[in-house]
Amino acid sequence: MMLHPATVHFAMVLPLVASTFGVIYLFTKTEGMSKISSRLTLVSALAMIGVWYTGNQAGPQIFQYLSEAGKHELLEHKALGLYLAIAISFIAILKIAGCKTHKFILEAVAVVLLVGVTATTFLQGKHGGEIVYEYGMPFKVHSIETNLHKAVKNADEADEDGDKVEIYEDAIDDIDSISQEINKVYGLQEETEEDSE
Repeated sequence: MMLHPATVHFAMVLPLVASTFGVIYLFTKTEGMSKISSRLTLVSALAMIGVWYTGNQAGPQIFQYLSEAGKHELLEHKALGLYLAIAISFIAILKIAGCKTHKFILEAVAVVLLVGVTATTFLQGKHGGEIVYEYGMPFKVHSIETNLHKAVKNADEADEDGDKVEIYEDAIDDIDSISQEINKVYGLQEETEEDSE
């Protein structure tokens, strides 16, 4: 099972929390709020780096299960994830530097940039969902259809009924194998006969 789906929510929620505390700091200008928002920004940056890393590990596992459009979307998703990790790391350094040197303007710039990164992170999350649900899962249906069409064609060419049955049995085995492999990659549970009753 991939770690990316489980960790990705941290990279979406933590920058939002850090942005909220950053905006509060802009209005209150208190030292305590400066420290809290700086630490939250640092934690957000670490989470974003971690999520980029898990995504980098997950990408090759699902790449083969995507259509050409899905593969293109995945590569864009990967690139944007890297840019977000770099950007929020820079923002965290800027925010901490402003906090340590008591330079409000540095912190203000960091907070404004953080709000922008947070908004982009939600867009990134939307694209990640599209990769799974619009490009990944339809591949499963496409694979099943391809196997069935191939089985029908081969069965039509077979002369013996036993050969036809064997062709369909092989197709069902291939479909089960593909389904299990895709479900494993996406961390989905297989429905057992007991579950369906």
